[in-house]
Amino acid sequence: MSKPSSIVRFLFVALLLSLLLSPLACTSEATPKLKVVASTSLISTIVKQVGGDKVQVTNIISPAQCPGHFDVKASDVQMLADATIFLMHGWQGELFSEQLIESANNPGLQAVTLNIMGNWMTPTVQAQAVDNITSALAEIDPQNASYYQNNARSQQAAITAKGNELKARLESGNLSQFNVICSEQITGLVQWTGFNVIASYGRPEDLPIKDLKDLIDKAKEASVALIIDNLQSGFNAGEAMVQDIGAIQVTLSNFPGGFDNTETWAKAAEYNVERLLKALAKYREG
Repeated sequence: MSKPSSIVRFLFVALLLSLLLSPLACTSEATPKLKVVASTSLISTIVKQVGGDKVQVTNIISPAQCPGHFDVKASDVQMLADATIFLMHGWQGELFSEQLIESANNPGLQAVTLNIMGNWMTPTVQAQAVDNITSALAEIDPQNASYYQNNARSQQAAITAKGNELKARLESGNLSQFNVICSEQITGLVQWTGFNVIASYGRPEDLPIKDLKDLIDKAKEASVALIIDNLQSGFNAGEAMVQDIGAIQVTLSNFPGGFDNTETWAKAAEYNVERLLKALAKYREG
């Protein structure tokens, strides 16, 4: 073979390879993930499920921490400086958000307040949150709107199925005949389970001695079975009450990831129900 023909064949092969490989290179660079920052794990878990491989989501507040006790760190500011959208609840405990957004100095950042009423750990509120978050993602990223909406429908079906499963387990225990006192942060969740909530209380550090005594008196009069604390608010109040009542103290989590191996809503909801039923069984045995 002559030298010119070898050069021509080499150039042809090189051109062919470049044509075959160039679409792959373009594809990987043409679809960057939507950068989302969530204030809590309640939001970030939904973003992961709805957004799938189209999003990169980071969470600010630790699942085991009360939002009202959160202190902004430099790394949190950097999260928002690099993000496209910031999703938050709109709770009073998120007052840090304004400072965080201002410090990030990101003109392209879209801050979205979800303003969803009720306890997010209940199925109906969780389903509403999926709707609202899906709408927010679809609005800022319309080219992937159908992808988000399809994932949302699957998630809605899973929420309904898990909610029905858990409710059936709870109803078999005749929970309505048992009086309980719980942290006000989880009142909506405890009411959903079927227990009769006769009183609730605020964060332990804000609970006056007189109010604690009144709760103890009320619990004795009503033969309260359980004192139910919220993990993120602390459990000192519940521990102080059960010593004088004879009730069982149990702690639930208001956020996915608050306990080990509860990184999704479904796992956290199931774990909460298991803790309640075990505590009730212990009360019945005593």
